Amino acid sequence: MYEFHISRKARDLYSFDQALFTTTGNVILASPQAARDFADRMNRIRDAASHPERAARASDINAMGLIDEIMHFMIELYRRQVNPNIMRDAYDYASTRLPDVDRTIEQFLHQFPPRDVYTGNMTVQEYVASRTGGVSNRLIAMEEMLLLYISNENRALSNYHELFDDTALRKETPYLDIISFIDELFRSITPFGPFGQTLLDLLLAPLRAAPHSLFEQLEYIRKHWGYLLAELYIRLLSSLDLIKEETRARFIGKGYAPVITFGLRDYEDIERFSPDEDWMPSLVLMAKSVYVWLHQLSVKYNRDISRLDRIPDEELEILSRWGFTGLWLIGIWERSPASKTIKRMTGNPEAESSAYSLYDYIIASELGGDDAFENLKDRALRYGIRMATDMVPNHMGIYSRWVIEHPDWFIQLDHPPFPAYRFTGTNLSQDDRVVIQIEDGYWNRTDAAVVFRRHDRWTGQDRYIYHGNDGTSMPWNDTAQLDFLKHEVRQAVIGQTIAIAKRFPIIRFDAAMTLAKRHFQRLWYPAPGYGGDIPSRAGHSVSPDDFERLFPVEFWRELVDRIAAEAPNTLLLAEAFWLMEGYFVRSLGMHRVYNSAFMNMLKAEENSKYRDVMKNVLRFNPEILRRFVNFMNNPDEEPAVHGFGKDDKYFGVATLMATLPGLPMFGHGQVEGFSEKYGMEYRRSYWDEPVDSHLVWRHEQEIFPLFKKRRMFSGVEHFVLYDFRTPEGHVNEDVFAYSNRYGDERSLVVYNNRFSEAVGTISRSVGMNVEQGTRRHIVHKSLGEGLALKNEDAAYYVLRDERGGLEYLRSSRGIWRDGLAIRLGAFKCHVFSSFGEIHDFDGRCAELEQRLMGRGVPDVTTALRELSVEKVLRPFGEMIAGDALPVLVSGGMRTGTTPAVFSGRLSSFLKNAREFAGWPARDKVAGDETCLLLDALFTVNRHRHKPSWEGDEHIGDLLCLIPETPSSDLWAWRIPLLWAIVAPLGRLAGDEGAAARSASLMDDWMLGHAVTRTFVELGADESRARYEVTLIGILARHQGVSTMRDMGILLRDMLVDSTVRDFLGFNLFGDRWWFNKESMDTLISWLALCTALRRLAGKKTAGARKRALREASDAAAELRHVVDASGYEVRVLATLLGERP
Repeated sequence: MYEFHISRKARDLYSFDQALFTTTGNVILASPQAARDFADRMNRIRDAASHPERAARASDINAMGLIDEIMHFMIELYRRQVNPNIMRDAYDYASTRLPDVDRTIEQFLHQFPPRDVYTGNMTVQEYVASRTGGVSNRLIAMEEMLLLYISNENRALSNYHELFDDTALRKETPYLDIISFIDELFRSITPFGPFGQTLLDLLLAPLRAAPHSLFEQLEYIRKHWGYLLAELYIRLLSSLDLIKEETRARFIGKGYAPVITFGLRDYEDIERFSPDEDWMPSLVLMAKSVYVWLHQLSVKYNRDISRLDRIPDEELEILSRWGFTGLWLIGIWERSPASKTIKRMTGNPEAESSAYSLYDYIIASELGGDDAFENLKDRALRYGIRMATDMVPNHMGIYSRWVIEHPDWFIQLDHPPFPAYRFTGTNLSQDDRVVIQIEDGYWNRTDAAVVFRRHDRWTGQDRYIYHGNDGTSMPWNDTAQLDFLKHEVRQAVIGQTIAIAKRFPIIRFDAAMTLAKRHFQRLWYPAPGYGGDIPSRAGHSVSPDDFERLFPVEFWRELVDRIAAEAPNTLLLAEAFWLMEGYFVRSLGMHRVYNSAFMNMLKAEENSKYRDVMKNVLRFNPEILRRFVNFMNNPDEEPAVHGFGKDDKYFGVATLMATLPGLPMFGHGQVEGFSEKYGMEYRRSYWDEPVDSHLVWRHEQEIFPLFKKRRMFSGVEHFVLYDFRTPEGHVNEDVFAYSNRYGDERSLVVYNNRFSEAVGTISRSVGMNVEQGTRRHIVHKSLGEGLALKNEDAAYYVLRDERGGLEYLRSSRGIWRDGLAIRLGAFKCHVFSSFGEIHDFDGRCAELEQRLMGRGVPDVTTALRELSVEKVLRPFGEMIAGDALPVLVSGGMRTGTTPAVFSGRLSSFLKNAREFAGWPARDKVAGDETCLLLDALFTVNRHRHKPSWEGDEHIGDLLCLIPETPSSDLWAWRIPLLWAIVAPLGRLAGDEGAAARSASLMDDWMLGHAVTRTFVELGADESRARYEVTLIGILARHQGVSTMRDMGILLRDMLVDSTVRDFLGFNLFGDRWWFNKESMDTLISWLALCTALRRLAGKKTAGARKRALREASDAAAELRHVVDASGYEVRVLATLLGERP
């Protein structure tokens, strides 16, 4: 029994129940419940509700009684081991030095009366003259007086000083002198205890070690006196638990995610991973809050979509196209109506019941029931999407079928655990047999009770059933906690789960860690010294041996094995925290487990911590990494845009999620960029948020293509994590660099999760636990080894970056020897998913790698080709550079002739080209023709306003192709300028086949690429530049007609050219080939203008020029008429062109 003395004044004030007191006047606290009753009585008198600073805590009351009893025990131990007459000696010693010892004892007994004295059944003198248990009451009082002094010296008890205040005793008696003489005696006799102290110093030691903390005083006693305390030791542990229970800070949410570590216990646990089915490694999961999603779909499609079978196929097709292969519908089961009542009465008039307060595991009738679900399931599977659901094994709703039919299955008491609890509110039961009430404090928001009341109207029995609780926050007040210490409960939950597994291929287990044996005991039946997580449960401790007898096998292991036997091909996914991630997949057999560290640490940019998580896992067992569920938000957290934004950081972390081993999981609204957090009770979204189309587009460009390659990313057999070393040799922990392989495919991902530039090298991996034969070893790998690259002098690799669109050339020897040098901007990443192997037979690869100096290029093959034709390409590029063409145009328009500066550059280029090709000296022929064509272009533009030309609509139609005043980007001028330069090139090798040769040289000498770059430099976008280069190539290939009527024949012959067919948009429809009218019109216009320029070249007279222009314009008009007559059908056009005279 826990005991401590109480003053007469305090007993009068608080009117404590007399049954609490022993014959000596000490308080009996036989259980934590008794301490709660005692504290409750004090708090009512103190009005602690209005003055919380005055509140008495049951744990303090309990600790006071225990410390007092331990002090008595230590004195008794001294009697047994050293001096059985210690208190007699103390009394005699003090009496020989003070005349008033007996009067002081009597005054003490008056102020701190034994029970019979307090009730008037005995006088103080009668009590003093009596004996208790064969011991003189005078000596008992002497010992109690000594402990009264110690209590008053204990500053940790200041809030309870009125219970044992010795102020009057000090004033009215030589009480302190007696204590002084006792101390003097103790100092003269044999010391005692672990540190050889006097008896009084021994008893005061806990107070001196921790003057302000009862918890620390008990800890001192545990550490230094524990081996002496015998059966009191267990009660001391329980008292510590009670203090922890009352003082523990409780927060909303799952709490901070610590770095996952592995200790001796993890190595001792049996390794029993569950094997994956073939589809599981490629799973990508999308979560949807079902009621909110149906509401959003109803708005989107402007029709009622309130049932599962009404979800449009278009939505399933979108998810499938994006790469999602699993759909988790949150809240699909029939929910407890009591949860809805609570939530509506406490603030949300539109609330639905919580998705995790269930009435029963049947598809909600409001969602269409089983038929509607099976319809959705079948349609989703046609799109390659498997259905996922929740299982909430820890608890049921407070009004649920099991609470009504199986109330014994829940953790409960037959009385309220706290005296202040009241249950007078709304009956939440819809069953006439039972009344269900939550504690009144929930309604007025003054308390968060741990139990609710279930009253059976038939039997009159009251049960106080605990709410579900994980010890990290408030109790879940719409739930009832199942008692897994009972075999029948475990079997019932396993049976229910098997039934679900036969319908759903993916099951997510909510709050799974609470049912692991070590945590279920800690929360609900704590071993002495390990309680304190859930209020009132410290008083229901169970020894480890008894717990093991009642709960012999891990519930999850038993469930996993039963599912594997009775519902195979089911992926089991555990929401588990508290450093249980590895245990859940490695020993308990879950296929996947939540990895909250991914979200929390990367969001906070605690990069070194998350790298520690990865490194710890890789050193312990890399298979665990493959079992992680990685996410950027989940239904319990804020949407991803709040923590990661919508820019490069978001997409960098999303890239990690898509490319790391494990299971990527996206939250509801994450892709669309929604900011609203959907509560588990939401029936709809409350914010009118538009879809962020740019965010969706970036997902489609950067993230979703990676989902298609999950086979390459999801495994760990070839996964390697690297250090990113700075030029100074330090590891930059902000950069995540890792490689993976699947078959012949390779990938290397590098991401900088910091708002700063990162420069460094990837060369050596972190330590990884690798199986070699029958043993496992920690190994480090080079980058070349990790990627399984060749290590040969002539071997080079082309690394294509999916994110930046560039390619990088690296020698295999360099990668093996030096690694890969990388420069990353803030929140930038590389995803190298293609490693093309080439051999350097002629030294060009080495030369190109040296020239690039680590830079990327759009296409390495093109860059190598450009290097091979550099003698031609470099002078050509200089001649047509973006700053050179405007000078050419302005000079030509001013004089009507080709500027000499350009002519000089043209001659140099043609000379180099001839020498490179080994052709005879015909560069002057080609150069003269180019200059004549340019002269014709400039002359026509200068004379477009001649009186004889103005008003001629045919000539006007032709000349309108090129603006009179060129724009800065040379819009429309670019095509005739470059055609005039390229078209004559074929004549360098002779006149025969010159036109086709000109077009071929654009490709062979990479001139088209140079022209494209120039056009982009001038201001054209990439696609427009390529379009114009294609047109220039067509015009260069199809030239040489001498009369205007020959244009029709030329156009007919062009129709068999594949490049022309692509340009004209040939398409097959209804067994007929068709072309695009606008593209044909463009081709005819430019063909006419180029033909006219060729006719104009060298013409001196205005009349000749006008005739050439007029004939070209007339021919173009006639061809357009034929095109219109063809109905834009290819066969008809070819026939009509062949009939032209």
